[in-house]
Amino acid sequence: MHILWGGLTATVGLFMFICGRLKSEFVIYRLMAARSKFLWGKNVHKFYQVAGIMVIIFGLLMALGYIPTK
Repeated sequence: MHILWGGLTATVGLFMFICGRLKSEFVIYRLMAARSKFLWGKNVHKFYQVAGIMVIIFGLLMALGYIPTK
């Protein structure tokens, strides 16, 4: 089960990284970026790139069993 949750978490991180890199106009990303823009200003896309990489790493660690899922 940890492989499933780790893979899903890594996929979300990949989504965040790609959308931040491309400055995507996808509806879900636009909503997330609009809420984060209050805190991060024009650096919101860089924030999502860095956060996406961190979530990918966390998901990979979950999938490999280093972080317990329950």
